[in-house]
This record gives sequence, C-alpha cells and structure tokens, in this order.
Amino acid sequence: MSTDLEKDARPGAGDGAADGPTPLLELRDLHVYYGAIGALKGVSLTVPEGQVVALLGANGAGKSTTLKAASGMLQPRSGEVLLRGERVDGIKSHELVRFGIGHVPEGRRVFARMTVLENLKMGAYRLRRPDPADLERVFTLFPRLADRRKQVAGTLSGGEQQMLAIGRALMGKPELLLLDEPSMGLAPLIVQQIFEILKEINEQGTTLLLVEQNASQALQLADYGYVLETGAVVMSDRAPALLSDPRVRAAYLGEAVE
Repeated sequence: MSTDLEKDARPGAGDGAADGPTPLLELRDLHVYYGAIGALKGVSLTVPEGQVVALLGANGAGKSTTLKAASGMLQPRSGEVLLRGERVDGIKSHELVRFGIGHVPEGRRVFARMTVLENLKMGAYRLRRPDPADLERVFTLFPRLADRRKQVAGTLSGGEQQMLAIGRALMGKPELLLLDEPSMGLAPLIVQQIFEILKEINEQGTTLLLVEQNASQALQLADYGYVLETGAVVMSDRAPALLSDPRVRAAYLGEAVE
C-alpha cells in the first residue's frame, strides 16, 4: 500500500467540518526516532471527542510508537501532540495521566505479584484514594474481576489479565483511552467479549484510540481509521469505507483483490 492511497477524509474534514466533533487528541507531523532510526515520519491524526479511532498496519509500521508518543512514553524529535488544543508533548507520561489520558500497553503488563484489587487501586494512584464508584464500574464491566478480586494477577488467564489492564486504566478516570493490541493472544470468544466491553466503555463517554491487528474487529468498532506503513499514514477514511475497501481487505483481512 503506497502513499498515493491516502485520502483527505480526516475526522471533521470537508463539508460541515466546523460542526464536526471537537478534537480531543491531535498529532501533528510527529517524527520519532530510536537512535538514528526514524520510527514515525510525519504522522498526523485526529481523535474526535467521544469517538473510536482505529490505527491499523503491519508489525513495525509505527502503531505502538504512535501511542507511546501520544501518552508521553516517547518524546518526539519534532511535531506536536495536542490535547483539547493545548500542546502536551514534552510532558512525561505519569503527569499526562492527570490530563485524562489512560494507556493500556501491549502485553498487558499487570503487576503479577499483586492481587486484582491491588492492581486496580494502582490505576488510581494519581488520586488520593480510589473512587468506589470507579471500582464498581470496573467490576460491572468485568464481572470476572469482581469474582477474582483477591486472586494474584499473575495467575489469571490471558483474557482476564487483559480485562485487568483495561480496568486498571479506567481507575484513573481517563477521557481518552489508548489501547495497544487488546486482542493479542486471546481466543476468538474472549476477543469478542473484549470488544463488546470496549464499545460499552465508549458509549459511557470515553474516547478510544485503538491499535489492533484484528482489522475487522477494530473497524467494526471504530468511527474512523488510519493505516500506517513504515512510520507514515498512507490511508485514512471513515471506518465503514476502510472495511469495504478491497485494498484494505487484501492487506489486512487476507482477501484477494479482484
């Protein structure tokens, strides 16, 4: 997929842009390097408030790097990260949590020796004490976690650990939740459950930026999508259009182009 596939169909672009959803997160011309290697080469994208935006691409395309740059885990060499129109690039990740950004990293990274409840409380570390309403919300979304609240996290199944990682992020009261490969290594039935819960989280008012190898699941959930290749956006459009695009279906859904 080459750069001539890119479409000027960004969220809010075109007719009626002034009346479109308010941008919650904007990345403008981000360049990120690992040593001398350019990982992001001018990535720009918009995440409108209240929506779900999917970020697609092959391994090594720069998807996880984009999330890390957005959440302050990596500092861009150039470009801007804006939250509600205010620049936040340069602010460290643990400080960005106070601005309403939650990050569920690839690989879950739960605190294996802590219990489920202790993990969840760690998600609310920026608050003086966890909000009981947030804890109840997590247990309502993930009843399995309620049943296993005293269980050591390292003994949970992969799906349960993914639920815990998402629940822990929710304990920080994020307006924007960044999710990196939430379906990785999970059985199809668990993947379906995770995506149903993500839909509910979004319907409750949390904006989502989702990195996902399962393009079909991601685009069925998303309002809008971007495709990355070798650190650059090569295509962007509304999710239903991307889902039906034969080039996307050939590259990410394993279907032949007629």
